Amino acid sequence: MSKDELLLTIDCGNTQTVFGLFEAETDLNNRTSETGLLGHWRISTIQERTEDELAVLIDGFLDFTGKDWLKHLSGFSIASGVPQVTANLRQLVGRYFNFEPLILGPGVKTGIDILYDNPKEVGADRIANAIGAHDLYDGACIVADFGTGTTLDVISESGQYLGGSISPGIEISLDALIDKAAALFAVEVKAPKSAIGKTTMSSLQSGIVYGFAGQVDGLIDRMKEEVGETKVIATGGLAPLIAPHTRNIDLVEPWITLHGLRVVWEMNQ
Repeated sequence: MSKDELLLTIDCGNTQTVFGLFEAETDLNNRTSETGLLGHWRISTIQERTEDELAVLIDGFLDFTGKDWLKHLSGFSIASGVPQVTANLRQLVGRYFNFEPLILGPGVKTGIDILYDNPKEVGADRIANAIGAHDLYDGACIVADFGTGTTLDVISESGQYLGGSISPGIEISLDALIDKAAALFAVEVKAPKSAIGKTTMSSLQSGIVYGFAGQVDGLIDRMKEEVGETKVIATGGLAPLIAPHTRNIDLVEPWITLHGLRVVWEMNQ
């Protein structure tokens, strides 16, 4: 890309979709996940949004940065776990641009070996996390992603994707509990003053924040027994809330998925 060209990265999950706008990078050394990141936006994932509705949203997002999306966008890099949204995004790019979007999946060069029994089963967002983490830290690491599901992904020193774990996410777990328990109600997801709740609200908050922190710590402890001591990186919308209450998470990288999508786009040019 020239200095005037921009890349739009899109991480489409079952609950939310995150957009990240990157400017062209000439120096690929010593960068972070925020290097060249001009803007980022999070919206609800709605499968029924047409390509034209998505176009209006993207046009509005880039307008915040003073950019014209039709003039400046030279690439789309997409990780999607929602087939209908993937199709709509593909139609959007086909209608407004004369290039193909990069859809992270089979056949795309990633720079990592996926040591899953069936590599096609690994979600695109998990692959993007692995790519981003390996690019930034160049060593063994575990990525904890707090999204619709809570995923842990293990990357070896040499950049092999070793596998991981998938658990129900924080928000859907809370929604399911409230839906099935008539006496419970929705609460703000934040850490209470103590682990021993004195009200229904603080008890729920304790279970959510400290319970999920303990769950993640327990899984990471078991993974470290198998692969040895390694850096642990957290990402996802609720990572800044949970990470401070864990023993094992070393740092929070909120844009590591978008960074991974930038890296894989560069790799395939």
